[in-house]
Amino acid sequence: MTNQLLFYADAKPVSVTEHKDLSVKTGADYGFAAKVNSVPLTAAELPAAALEYAIVFAGNDDQVVPLVILGAQKEQNLYVDDDGRWRAKYIPAFVRRYPFVFAQSGDGKNLTLCIDEGFSGCNREGRGERLFDAEGSRTAYLEQVINFQRAYQVQHQRTQAFCKRLVELGLLAPVQAQLGTGGGERRVLSGLRVVNRTKLKELDAETLHGLMQRDELELIYLHLHSLANLRLIGERMPQPATGAEADTAPASEADEAAEATKH
Repeated sequence: MTNQLLFYADAKPVSVTEHKDLSVKTGADYGFAAKVNSVPLTAAELPAAALEYAIVFAGNDDQVVPLVILGAQKEQNLYVDDDGRWRAKYIPAFVRRYPFVFAQSGDGKNLTLCIDEGFSGCNREGRGERLFDAEGSRTAYLEQVINFQRAYQVQHQRTQAFCKRLVELGLLAPVQAQLGTGGGERRVLSGLRVVNRTKLKELDAETLHGLMQRDELELIYLHLHSLANLRLIGERMPQPATGAEADTAPASEADEAAEATKH
C-alpha cells in the first residue's frame, strides 16, 4: 500500500506464501486507535453511531465522507481508556475491521486483502486464529474476514453515493465546533462540514421525495441530531489544572480519515 492510513502501520497483502503460519489474536484492546481523533463511518452505521457520537463530514467535494469525532485535539481518542477499552457501546466498523483492510488498485478495479503486520496480535506461535490451514487453504476465520471486508466495501460505495448527492445538492456547509470543559478549557474543531438546515428546507418536493425513498433523508436527520453529542466530547476531556483557554484545529486528522476511505 502506497499510503498507510490512520492506525495501520505496516499493511501487507495477505498471501499463503507470507502468512501460511500466521495467527491473529484479537480481543478487547483498542489501544491501536488511541491516537486518532476521528474515523470514517458508512451510511449503514449512522443509526447506531448517532446515539453516542457526533457525526460530521470532511474532505473535499471529490471525496466527502461521514466521520465520528473521537477527540478534541490531534492524537486524542477520548473513547479509548488507558487500558485500551472502548468507552461506548457501538464501535465503528472501520475500527472493528482492523488489522485487516482492502487495498484498492490504481485503476480502482481490484481489491486486495491486507493485514497490518505491525498489529500486536499477529504471531506465529498459534495464538488466536490461523489464516491458512496446513494445506495452505483459507480457514473459516479468513473467509469470515473477507466477507466482512466485502460487506464493508458495499456499504462504503453506498456511502459515497450518499455524500456525492449531498455535495451536488449544495447541502454541506463548513463549520467550526467549539467545545468546553467544566474547568473552562476550550477547543475549536475546524475542517468540518455539516448539513445546512436552511438549504435542506429549500429543496423542492421531488428532490425531498427522492431522498426519502432512498432513506437518505433519515440519514441526514440522524447526522443533525447527532451533533448534540459534541457535548460528550467536552465532558470526556481531561480537566485542566487551570482555567486557561486553548484552541486547536485537528483538521489534518479529519482529512486523513477522509483519505483513508479511498482504501
